[in-house]
Amino acid sequence: MSIIAPTPARLPILAAACLLSVALPATAGLAKDKVKVTDDEPVALEMDYSVLIPTIDAVGSNLDNAQLSQILSGEIVENAEALSGLEATSISVPEITLSITSKSDDETQDATITFSDLVLEDVIDGKAGSISLSGINLLADDADFYFGAMSANNFDIAGVLGLYGLVDAAGQTDLETIYTDLVSEGGTLTSEDVTCNIGGVTGAEFKARPLKTSLVEMMAIGQAMEDEGEDVDPATMGQFLKMYADILTAFETSEVNFEGFDCNGVDEDGRPMTFAVAGMTMGGMTPGIYPSIAMDGFNVVVEGDGAFTMDSLVIKPMDLTSTIATLQAAPDEVSEAWFEDNARALIPAMEGLSLAGLDIDIPDPDNEDARIQAKVGAFDISLASYLNGIPTDFDVSASQIQAAIPQGTGDETFEQLISLGITDINAGFRLAAAWDAQSQTVAIEEVSVTGVDLATVFLAGTIANATEDLFALDMDASVAAGMAVAVQNLDLTVTDAGLSDIILAAVAAEQGADPATLRPVFAGLAQGSVIGMMAGAADAAKLGEAINAFVSGNARTLMIGIEAKSAPGLGMMDFMEAEDDPTTLLGKVNISAEAK
Repeated sequence: MSIIAPTPARLPILAAACLLSVALPATAGLAKDKVKVTDDEPVALEMDYSVLIPTIDAVGSNLDNAQLSQILSGEIVENAEALSGLEATSISVPEITLSITSKSDDETQDATITFSDLVLEDVIDGKAGSISLSGINLLADDADFYFGAMSANNFDIAGVLGLYGLVDAAGQTDLETIYTDLVSEGGTLTSEDVTCNIGGVTGAEFKARPLKTSLVEMMAIGQAMEDEGEDVDPATMGQFLKMYADILTAFETSEVNFEGFDCNGVDEDGRPMTFAVAGMTMGGMTPGIYPSIAMDGFNVVVEGDGAFTMDSLVIKPMDLTSTIATLQAAPDEVSEAWFEDNARALIPAMEGLSLAGLDIDIPDPDNEDARIQAKVGAFDISLASYLNGIPTDFDVSASQIQAAIPQGTGDETFEQLISLGITDINAGFRLAAAWDAQSQTVAIEEVSVTGVDLATVFLAGTIANATEDLFALDMDASVAAGMAVAVQNLDLTVTDAGLSDIILAAVAAEQGADPATLRPVFAGLAQGSVIGMMAGAADAAKLGEAINAFVSGNARTLMIGIEAKSAPGLGMMDFMEAEDDPTTLLGKVNISAEAK
């Protein structure tokens, strides 16, 4: 997760980057740095850059061309106050060229970034009525990137400077508009191995407020964490967490739309491949709420190898309120023990995700002669009503899960299905439950598994004595609460959609018999077994009759209900006793049955 603003939301600032040097090195301190190639092998990276600005045409500007050139060359901090009060009818810069040379050991790489036709108009007291670029071109040793025209309105230069503490924001605490009406045309990326077409980006508005930690302080904290490595000082960690919590509430965006991209190239083995996303939409971000991200038309295809495609993917919003509150309450010095004690409280309230139209056809990494082939029509996870980092209301489902049953695995279930002649499945499932604090119950809305043309098993019920301690941060209290829950009632529904016909046909073939003659035999055996096991219980006869009708094929649906005779229900001790003698449960429940 981005700690400043989502990537699509930052794209419009690229236009302003020319003026504020967001895209340019801000200080001479960036000329030399170190990056880690491995955990224990630091390699020096030397970076030199130069900026060339042939001409600046400033009309009605209160800053001269020399000072504007300094700003555009990266001297933002030194000129922040003057920049925040910029006045101009227009400022036009036909071309800004940034040349970068980086050296690492014996390797040297060169890159040139050219910003074309930067134009600011109607600049009053540090706010531009409009800002635009006709294009950005990056030429590197191994790639050529071109990004087309982009523009935005109401660009608040002073607001950006105040955001990072480079100028006094005059006590501003509310979110204010930084820019509106972002339009970006997209571009292309060309290299030796891949060529990409990149779609445009649009966004209506971006708001922000000044951060409580200045840019200089942020850089100092970041540098301290890098210097301290894996053993970050607790005081440094405390500063970072406070800064992070503040950033999570400092931005707001409208919906941002990205037109997607498509790439063509070759993989590491030289095989042609394509990689594409038809489009993406990021929902509006508000303080403390990370937005939804929806992606359409995702596909990766490697010629002669395999493919992975997906019609749509939605990552649902996340509520960071609990996370932020925990970070804000953190002590000045944060130890590993604090993270362990507050791990659950740091978990954001994620609403889940969903996808549709997943299609996989790839080589099996564990068997060179086999492939993994599967399809999923739809999959959804919905989570809600979080308590101490745990969703107390959840719904997980999938439909049209289509796959070939793997052969030769030795798995007993797979082997049984194959022996029945079932080589492919089309299945689905759903698991949905919700906790009610007032009644202290968990309603099991549905636990089901469905096999198309096979069968459906559906279970619902109520778990009683489910206190709030089930979700307690104290693990001892949570375990104790789990031991105290009780099963109040269960309803089981089984629908035969063809599975019994397949089983009987296989058994009849082995015995050289007619499946139709075997059904009543098996039905009678099942009825007798149930009645015998229930040892004369009042519900035995009715249950036996229902099972007979189901097994004989006279009914396709069997419904069995179980309800505890006494409150709160069947507890842990009841089930432990039943491990040795299952019949002990019979006197504690009422059983109903129906076949139709």
